Amino acid sequence: MKTYITILFNSEGGRPSDVVDELMQLGFKPIAGPYDMVYEWPRQASVKEAIEFADQIQLTLEGFGVFFKIETVE
Repeated sequence: MKTYITILFNSEGGRPSDVVDELMQLGFKPIAGPYDMVYEWPRQASVKEAIEFADQIQLTLEGFGVFFKIETVE
């Protein structure tokens, strides 16, 4: 499974490099293409686990003034 994230930055928000650093601490890796980063799950995760991970992402990005979209696929 993979979780992709797209980030929309705000000129009044946190620096993109700081946002990326925080997401990398969660296990995301920067990529080129339609998504900004990807998290590769070590195993098949449940929908509940994916939602809990989304909660963790939101808590990590809180205060940075960014919007994000995630997509988790098998």
